[in-house]
Amino acid sequence: MKVGIIRCQQTEDMCAGMKDFLAAAAGKDAFAVAVPVEIMAFVSCGGCPGKRAVARAKWMQERGAEIIYLASCIKNGRPIGMPCPHHQVMYDAIVKKLEGAIPVVDWTHS
Repeated sequence: MKVGIIRCQQTEDMCAGMKDFLAAAAGKDAFAVAVPVEIMAFVSCGGCPGKRAVARAKWMQERGAEIIYLASCIKNGRPIGMPCPHHQVMYDAIVKKLEGAIPVVDWTHS
């Protein structure tokens, strides 16, 4: 299944997304519903307050993504130790923009 992942821009300098890629490759954690997983895009939210997340989710959907994931760094705040204060608003806006055409999952790995 083709998936697109949106990550926190604040974590880009500290995290290469390795746990996201490992979980996807193994079909573990949130990716268990998307096996086999093909990551077709791995992008940032665009910076606070997630200013490009909605457009990027729509862009991925238009190019074949079947599920959009918000990386665990957004909801859980790792590795910077601070969850995104805009997480729920960003998630809700993406769900609304995609109009239920594809699922949006708000985590990737534990």
